[in-house]
Amino acid sequence: MNEEAVLELITRKPELKPAKAKLESMQPGSYCIHQSWGFGQIKKYDAADTKLIIDFEDKEGHRMDPGFCVVTMQVLPPEHLLARKETEPDAIDEMISKQQADLVIELLKQYPNGATSAIEVEAILTQVVGAAKFKKWWTATKKILAKDPRVAVPPRKTGMYVLREEPVSIEDELLEEYNTTQSAKRRVLIADKLLDTVKEKPEIKDQLAGVLHGLATAVKESNQLSPAEKLKGAWIRNDLAAILEIDIADFEPTLVELVNDTEGLNSLLKELATNLQTRALQLIKESHPAEWKELSFSLLKSSSGKFTTDCINFLLENDFEKDLQETLKRWQTEQNLKEPVLLWIVKNRNSRKYGDLVRSMIKPRLLNAIFYAIDYEALQIVTSRRIPLADILSEDAELIPDLLADADSETARDLANNLLLNQGFEELTKKSLLARFIRIFPAVQSLLETGEETRATGLIVSRESYDKSVAEYDDLVTKQIPENSKAIGVAREHGDLKENSEYKMAKQDQSLLLARRNKLEMDLQRAKITDFSELGNDAIGIGSVVTLLDEKTDKEITYTILGAWDSVPEKQVISYKTPLGKALIAKTPGEEVELHIEGEDSLLKVMSIERYVDLVKS
Repeated sequence: MNEEAVLELITRKPELKPAKAKLESMQPGSYCIHQSWGFGQIKKYDAADTKLIIDFEDKEGHRMDPGFCVVTMQVLPPEHLLARKETEPDAIDEMISKQQADLVIELLKQYPNGATSAIEVEAILTQVVGAAKFKKWWTATKKILAKDPRVAVPPRKTGMYVLREEPVSIEDELLEEYNTTQSAKRRVLIADKLLDTVKEKPEIKDQLAGVLHGLATAVKESNQLSPAEKLKGAWIRNDLAAILEIDIADFEPTLVELVNDTEGLNSLLKELATNLQTRALQLIKESHPAEWKELSFSLLKSSSGKFTTDCINFLLENDFEKDLQETLKRWQTEQNLKEPVLLWIVKNRNSRKYGDLVRSMIKPRLLNAIFYAIDYEALQIVTSRRIPLADILSEDAELIPDLLADADSETARDLANNLLLNQGFEELTKKSLLARFIRIFPAVQSLLETGEETRATGLIVSRESYDKSVAEYDDLVTKQIPENSKAIGVAREHGDLKENSEYKMAKQDQSLLLARRNKLEMDLQRAKITDFSELGNDAIGIGSVVTLLDEKTDKEITYTILGAWDSVPEKQVISYKTPLGKALIAKTPGEEVELHIEGEDSLLKVMSIERYVDLVKS
């Protein structure tokens, strides 16, 4: 827009006078960012229509009212990074790949006082770098910025990036922040960064005596620090003391004291950063010479993620390969292999380093343990989060064939049935996994067909019996099975499982509970609720009250035929799934029915048929 066009627009809309400078910046060729349309370029101004013509990324030639754009659009100066990305693409690409800190500095120059929020910085740089590679690029760039004396980096995402007038070294910035903070947690974190810095710049070590004193006091006296934070602080304290050549004998608490509580080691290790967990294992070895091996195996049992690998490497480095192999097999026998350890086993079954350790476990029995762990995990979670062990079973096309390599057809069928009953998988995933069984054992196909046929037939049930079954299922899943799992855990702590009657009884109960849960789950999926109101009186059906004459005894008896779960034999209420119910269905008055039940022959004649709903109403 030229000056004449702007004056004409202001004459017609005097309220735009304060925005005169912004309207004048809306020149053809200028780049802009609109709140709704994103990045674009102004192509021209249509004076006759008083509209700007703007090319946006997803909409070319978009016509917009300049007065509306005053509020909703930012016109970018030529030096803005997004504008330069269009006008100087090679220079910007060079900074993205090799001069990351300079790119951020160029961005900060666009803001008053050279400062803007971390959120704004990330939003602009995402567009400059590209969303696909931004996350990885930004992670690396933040490490570079942390060491650049020209930029003040905020400790939190809610802070501000500031372009300094005078460069400040990272060590001076850290020392200043350390001396001004009163937070013990922050002091531990800052001292850790200073420890890394002094390794690169030993000349600053004379400035660290005060840091060491403050850190030692925080580790000893602060109640803000968790056990894991105290341990990390104590390590940093001792490492700084070593650099400053100060004796650590008088420091309290000692490292040994910080890992003295063996019952709290599991939670302590889980809270520690992953790069410190191996160091913690070594400290446990030094602090508990008589029981460190047992403690290490206990930590492995409940480990997860990288710590599982760290535990196994630690045990292997201490020549416990045979013990480790035997322990893993024993945990498998006891159904005590947790999901993370199982995940580690299957991921490393073909590795050169661990293959000899786990290869002998890649058997059908391990697949059963995997199904059990997935089913157990599905019972514990109440959110929609994924189960990693179930995911790898689905994603690794060779895993099931590897585990079934030594299986016979009967074992494969049992495992396939366990898969169908497992509630850790969606139905489509079950069918996909079952296809891998079928490729090796074609006979398993019949299990799928039988299951589909059974599900297709459905079960006719009353609302009352359905609600009762749902209540039983909920009680199993939310109360009985979790309580049984706790009982197994308690019984396991009592010692030798071969002689542990409480453990055996709890495991037997578990089998019954899981079997009942699986049966209810399948039945509820098949259930079709009815109120029996659609039945007629012409023939016997589900919801009929039928009077029969026993022609042997010449006595009449009346039966009510209801849903699959409605049998009350003492009241002559029977399910349509019983032998008598099946024999009577579709019979009409006057027809005879021959029965052979439990060795006795009977001849029954249908005398009359009434509807159950009519009798209930009356």
